[in-house]
Amino acid sequence: MGEKEINIEKLVKYWIESSDDDFDTMMSMFEIKRYSWSLFVGHLMIEKLLKAYYVKSKQDFPPFIHNLLRLAELSELVMTEEQKLFFATVTAFNINARYDDYKLSFQKKCTLEYTTEWINKLKTQRLWMKELILQ
Repeated sequence: MGEKEINIEKLVKYWIESSDDDFDTMMSMFEIKRYSWSLFVGHLMIEKLLKAYYVKSKQDFPPFIHNLLRLAELSELVMTEEQKLFFATVTAFNINARYDDYKLSFQKKCTLEYTTEWINKLKTQRLWMKELILQ
């Protein structure tokens, strides 16, 4: 099998730009009070930044996974216990917003207060991750 060609800079840029678009969508969903969807898109935003970090650190295409903690571990990202918990919790937003079994209870959980707290955490982690990627 031949070697895969990869343009690291272009691929990192793609993931960052896609994540930036998701950030805008997350904020739009929040503004129109679609709280569970805003957190779902927040998951996508962080996932794409982790994939950008993976590409940069591993010089390879990222794996096709959505588990943020696992993606961070595969990227060999140095994390605090708090960040590990953040990634595990945000991964659950992906499942809870998508699957009917969980969707209703997740929607009830996503009050203005809860969602605001997590939007702020997502924003903080977004800035931290972008700094790591762009240094």
